[in-house]
Amino acid sequence: MIAEQKRLDEAREHKGHWKRWGPYVSERAWGTVREDYSATGEAWDYLPHDHARSRAYRWNEDGIAGICDRHQRICFALALWNGRDPILKERMFGLTGSQGNHGEDVKEYFFYLDNTPTHSYMKYLYKYPQAEFPYARLVDENRSRGKDQPEFELLDTGVFDENRYFDVFVEYAKADVEDICIRITAINRGPDAATIHLLPTVWFRNTWSWGYDVQRPCLKALSGGNILLHEPYYGDRLLHCEDDPELLFTENETNIQRLFGSENPTPFVKDAFNEYVVSSRKDAVNPARTGTKAAAHYEATIKPGASVVIRLRLTDSVAQAEEPATSSTTRTSTTAVTNRPITQSPNNPITQIDGVFRTRIKEADEFYSTVIPSDLSGDARGVMRQGFAGLMWSKQFYHYVVEQWLHGDPAGPPPPSQRLTGRNHAWKHLYNADVISMPDKWEYPWYAAWDLAFHCVPIALIDSEFAKEQLVLMLREWYMHPNGQLPAYEWAFDDVNPPVHAWAAWRVYQIEKKRRGVGDRRFLERVFHKLMLNFTWWVNRKDNADMNIFQGGFLGMDNIGIFDRSAPLPTGGYLEQSDCTSWMAVYTLNMLAIAFELASEDPVYEDVASKFWEHFLRIAHAMNNLAREGLELWNEEDGFFYDFLHLGDGNRIPLKVRSMVGLIPLLAVETLDSDQLDRMPGFKQRLEWFIKNRPDLTSHAASMERRGKAERRLLSIVDEEQLKRVLGYLLDENEFLGPHGIRSVSAVHKENPYTLWVDGHGYSVDYEPGESTTSLFGGNSNWRGPVWWPINYLLVEAIQKYHFYYGDELQVE
Repeated sequence: MIAEQKRLDEAREHKGHWKRWGPYVSERAWGTVREDYSATGEAWDYLPHDHARSRAYRWNEDGIAGICDRHQRICFALALWNGRDPILKERMFGLTGSQGNHGEDVKEYFFYLDNTPTHSYMKYLYKYPQAEFPYARLVDENRSRGKDQPEFELLDTGVFDENRYFDVFVEYAKADVEDICIRITAINRGPDAATIHLLPTVWFRNTWSWGYDVQRPCLKALSGGNILLHEPYYGDRLLHCEDDPELLFTENETNIQRLFGSENPTPFVKDAFNEYVVSSRKDAVNPARTGTKAAAHYEATIKPGASVVIRLRLTDSVAQAEEPATSSTTRTSTTAVTNRPITQSPNNPITQIDGVFRTRIKEADEFYSTVIPSDLSGDARGVMRQGFAGLMWSKQFYHYVVEQWLHGDPAGPPPPSQRLTGRNHAWKHLYNADVISMPDKWEYPWYAAWDLAFHCVPIALIDSEFAKEQLVLMLREWYMHPNGQLPAYEWAFDDVNPPVHAWAAWRVYQIEKKRRGVGDRRFLERVFHKLMLNFTWWVNRKDNADMNIFQGGFLGMDNIGIFDRSAPLPTGGYLEQSDCTSWMAVYTLNMLAIAFELASEDPVYEDVASKFWEHFLRIAHAMNNLAREGLELWNEEDGFFYDFLHLGDGNRIPLKVRSMVGLIPLLAVETLDSDQLDRMPGFKQRLEWFIKNRPDLTSHAASMERRGKAERRLLSIVDEEQLKRVLGYLLDENEFLGPHGIRSVSAVHKENPYTLWVDGHGYSVDYEPGESTTSLFGGNSNWRGPVWWPINYLLVEAIQKYHFYYGDELQVE
């Protein structure tokens, strides 16, 4: 068996905790909602980047190329200094929402190069300028630019001119479950010799300062440049450091004096290494060489094109640990990296590190050869593998207990009273302390329900167990609201993402079944029952008129409309949403497909399948009601679906924006095979009864009577004529079809913006394929033209299903 697959099996069977350690450290914990204890809810301003090096985080840690255990008790990351920067580089820098002319944005260059599902091998690249990092200039330039100007990027500052930068590679290889080899390689890409300080850092997340009587962990120096970690939950660990480096120690405690002007309870605080290295304050670190944060300090002057390598090893084997040397022999100067040969000794834990890396890299190659198609070009295989690396590196320990956050901690001041009725106050049940797939560990270091669902589909190709765990997690009682709602994202858990959870669960089930030869019916049944609760929430909370026309809000599409769809409309009234109603139709068909699969072994699910089929018919009927109740979302004149603004007293205004909103109805499609129906006589009987006795409903569900290719039946919001008309827009280069996929807003609005006038006020949408020129829903949240890959994926999948039914006979120019 392939070694990585064997490790995955051991992890699934709980025989080896190969996933206990991973890249679960965020790239940004500052500026998050979790760390915001302000009265106004201005998270970016409450804990800015300038505070991050000095303030102990309450909920999560951040770092460069960081790893930690799955509970984030022990963390490891890399800090750097080029001799010119005003601060030690311990975390990624970027602009806050108010600083950037197009919203928040990371201003660093780092790359996820490789990663296996058990994190047995990981590789990360950070590009570090040799000139002073231009923190202030990046802020000033972007803040002074308008939204009609491009962002000012790090590359624009000139700090990379003449290739004057270091490529810093950080690699991890697991010799065993609790034995992690670390290799850091710095390469000088510039024309002159340049100096770099490398500070691999180990620390404990601060769990002891909040008044919960948590036992405090401890780090201390041992002889030979090694560090002993004592953590009450995990026991003892050793960090072996090559070349007996200078060891620095401090506490992971807030520097109250720097931030707030009060006296520090301890002289050794979180930003001590910054003071020691950058400001040469030798008294900043603990001379007793003990604390809760420690670093090995290496310095190297590297010739042009040359490199240096340092190796470390974090292990639970402490048998060879030796007590620290006496103070008279304690190293007090920086270790110069010499790249001399490693001492070949059975007692030297550094000796086998390079061999472990060779083995794990070979095993990673073998594993991905079973996943990535061999007929792809070498470049395409590399792209696909790095894509998987991005998914694996984007895992993060996410910690947020809303009840504690709302009321504050025993050792801290009580939060402002506004908090109890403010953001997320209705989510007191929510208790998050898990490793979760993030959209982006800097810009979006928090999960979003539909992003997570999309992540799980490609993840299932390499680790279906993790994909299933993620989907189940969002449905557990400490995530899902008691009323059945799924949490959207930490800025507003009450916001609503498209209900794609059922689709993702069904796709993950199918992928695993194809790869393993057997489907995990227990998983499918488990999510199905919880999704029934969520479906009921949608039906009861998001259908204002009880007419199967839904109002979901912004639906993750941010500024796609003329209004902020997550807020009360400036015009009053509410939106009847083509996209939300269509997503609900998609939801019913996903649940129908799952019910069909479960009914193949348990006939009880036939009744549930009928329920979702009939619900789909009613939604399709509502969207195509042809003015009988005046609620249809289809515009016969234009041949497109639109949202309607409902102002009361029968006043409904179509919002004639040609956008993704009108394409989502295409996604509500499913085919039923004849043999599938034959295996479910109860469902088939109900279907035939409905076709015969309720033509008012079935006449708008594409073709339930006419059988298509391979005798299939078709369930679809659009009939053949509607399909052709909408595809006519979708496949028109002057409308939606761009060089790289389907645009989210038609290019026709570039020259012809849509404007709605209500009570003398104009509200407009135009085509913006790049950075947003408005602040609606954040300046970097732009759905007004860019190609959104997950929606393109769903459109391709939908067109494939239409082909299952129509075959090659239906073609659209």
